[in-house]
Amino acid sequence: MLARLSIRDIVLIERLDLEFSRGLAVLTGETGAGKSILLDAFALALGGRGDAGLVRHGAEQGQVTATFDIRNGHPATKILAGNGLDDSGEMILRRVQFADGRTRAFINDQSVSVQTLKAVGATLVEIHGQHDERALVDASTHRQLLDAFAGLEKEVTALETLWESRGAAVSALDAHRASMERAAREADYLRHASDELRALKPEDGEETSLAVRRTTMMQGEKIASDLREAQEAVGGPHSPVPALAAAVRRLERRAANSPSLVEPAVRAIDIAINALEEADQHLHAALVAADFDPAELERIEERLFALRAASRKYSTPVDGLAALAAKFASDVALIDAGASRLKKLEAVAAEADQRYGAAAAKLSAARSKSADKLNKAVNAELAPLKLERAKFMTQVESDANAPGPQGIDRVEFWVQTNPGTRPGPIMKVASGGELSRFLLALKVVLADRGSAPTLVFDEIDTGVGGAVADAIGSRLARLAGGVQVMAVTHAPQVAARASQHLLISKDALDRGKRVATRVNALAADHRREEIARMLAGAEITVEARAAARRLLQAAS
Repeated sequence: MLARLSIRDIVLIERLDLEFSRGLAVLTGETGAGKSILLDAFALALGGRGDAGLVRHGAEQGQVTATFDIRNGHPATKILAGNGLDDSGEMILRRVQFADGRTRAFINDQSVSVQTLKAVGATLVEIHGQHDERALVDASTHRQLLDAFAGLEKEVTALETLWESRGAAVSALDAHRASMERAAREADYLRHASDELRALKPEDGEETSLAVRRTTMMQGEKIASDLREAQEAVGGPHSPVPALAAAVRRLERRAANSPSLVEPAVRAIDIAINALEEADQHLHAALVAADFDPAELERIEERLFALRAASRKYSTPVDGLAALAAKFASDVALIDAGASRLKKLEAVAAEADQRYGAAAAKLSAARSKSADKLNKAVNAELAPLKLERAKFMTQVESDANAPGPQGIDRVEFWVQTNPGTRPGPIMKVASGGELSRFLLALKVVLADRGSAPTLVFDEIDTGVGGAVADAIGSRLARLAGGVQVMAVTHAPQVAARASQHLLISKDALDRGKRVATRVNALAADHRREEIARMLAGAEITVEARAAARRLLQAAS
């Protein structure tokens, strides 16, 4: 419900802070006092169209803030969660209107798009006037209202799930059929290509490893002779190692006589011998590494040629041949096993369609049955609203060939305003005043089902009086037992039913140079005086005060 409404610098409103409670709140005042300004400001906070003309003259910007207390799991919280917004605690909708026409929207002090603000606002408040029956314009809303009246929301949600499953099964079937058709058109080519690549057995990274091995072998062939010549020089028949070893032995025999002369030379020769032996080992290892089988090099050359030929043939990099081979094999398998899988998918799709169809038919029957109950309940409310000759009808048209997420039904509210006249859609047949009263009757029957938690009725009592106005007030009060109701009214019978009475007036400021709209919550005595004014006009008489007192007593 709406808990607080704050308005700053909107048209004639400089500063306004209102507190609201549950039940029925009425807004009254002289014509032109600013009731429409208040509703325009409220609509702005709910995502309504912005207008630079809403900003008070002389101000750079106007602002409207609406604070709501909502229950856990309210649809508005789901919208916030879907947009990554904080949905804890109160829900505060704020709209800033700039004098240059720009607007900014906020929810819980987080910037949002106007579309998001409007979507959230639509779940929190419905504003209804003689020319703004938004809940009755769209036929899809009629279905939602009928489902709410019948308590079919869970069945609708379950049907939506079945619809999604049906769609997924049909999509899988269609995709498989398309794949089979494509594969069948290329069957001969696919089988040949699959057999060829299966025989080739390409592997990921094979081209790179083969090229590296081939390069190594070709380079080894070029330097092998130099390696062998160097090895012979170091460790072959002409190696200096034996002569050096003999020289070391002779010197060692003389070392005892002249150690200072012999030992340095011996050490140096030993180092040379060790170096030559180490070089011989390295040269031997290099020869082993460089050694290769010419047949192996030929095999590598042939393999690279085959891989690259296949790459050119299939316009695929060599490293992509393995994946292409797997794809071709899969397509061939699809052709071979496609018929069997097709039958399985057809069975799954048929079962999903059957389950959806059965649930949709059951839901359709429940809607038709509930439509009769809704008609009786709404028609019972029409006579006191001076619509005793009118008739309300809920048309449920079912077409199994036009299914949808919510079923096979198209629901539309029709009315017949007088006997003998042709019934038709409520928006086309009913006049403005009739439309408001039909809506009120429908809302009273629905109570707190299929409705936003706050309902605003803008002068739905226009053009009626006496018993009809009293009937409207009675039904607004009944409706306020389930949801919060706000009504802009000129009917004292409606005002007397309120639990909260707000008086809208204009005050002159700066010695009459400008005016500002004021809203005051009326206590008991002031409330009686306002209702007397509504009864009598400008001059309030004793009789009007007495009549006001009786209205208040009767309402209480």
